[in-house]
Amino acid sequence: MKMLQKIIIFSLVMCFGLGTVFAQSSIVKKDLSQAEIDKIIKNVAEKEGEFREALKNYVFNRFAVIQTVGFGGQITGEFRRDSFLTFNSDGARFEKILFAPISTLRDLTITPEDLEDLGGVNPFALDPYVINQYKFDYLGKEKVDELDLYVFDVTPKVIPDPKKTKLRLFTGRIWVDDRDLQIVKSKGKAIPETKDNKFPIVETWRENIDGKYWFPAYSLSTGQDGELVFGSGQVVRLKMRVKYSDYRQGRSDVKILDDDVVDETTKPKPTPTPTKTPIQP
Repeated sequence: MKMLQKIIIFSLVMCFGLGTVFAQSSIVKKDLSQAEIDKIIKNVAEKEGEFREALKNYVFNRFAVIQTVGFGGQITGEFRRDSFLTFNSDGARFEKILFAPISTLRDLTITPEDLEDLGGVNPFALDPYVINQYKFDYLGKEKVDELDLYVFDVTPKVIPDPKKTKLRLFTGRIWVDDRDLQIVKSKGKAIPETKDNKFPIVETWRENIDGKYWFPAYSLSTGQDGELVFGSGQVVRLKMRVKYSDYRQGRSDVKILDDDVVDETTKPKPTPTPTKTPIQP
């Protein structure tokens, strides 16, 4: 998100790091050898690759809302984008916008990087094809509901230069199911950032679909996680809620016409003409 020139300064707020965000934890340290850790990471990369391949055979809906928050918790603006998503056989993501009212955000503008993160780092965390660009720090195991999870802190070995590449990488924490060896939860943010383009910390939970793969279910960023501290020292607070639903098999081959996605293989019920999402305050 980029800060507008006229911005509400909420207060002097300390920029908390990810270590503070994860302070409250029930992780139990269980020693593993480096060989065991390397094997887990290798299996996770393979499973995430299988998951990405499987996702090519599914279509789903995504409902995204980003709100700015003022004094006393008052909502001061909103960006909404409801979409139908699919992937082609090459893994390229296509989006058909179903509903996108005029943004009422006054303190932020939605950037291309924000839109990329909605369909990239935020729901999926790690791209298995660039897994070798990450450093993994094994923390232990944590039991969440009925799941026994490996917990890793993940950081890029080298932060991409935004002037030279559009590559977006994840920094944060992942929780990996110790049986399926797939990511079931992630919490972190996309980088690189600049002094004028900041991104929230996003927590994403996945759900098991068709008894095989863990697909994103919802993503949240609230409270401290949604505080964006810009290079000037000014702070904007936001809330972000993203829901992923209606996963169903039946990949569509698509083509782009006038920047809208056209589904060539299925005949859905008529819907209103998709609108382009304005990127404006």
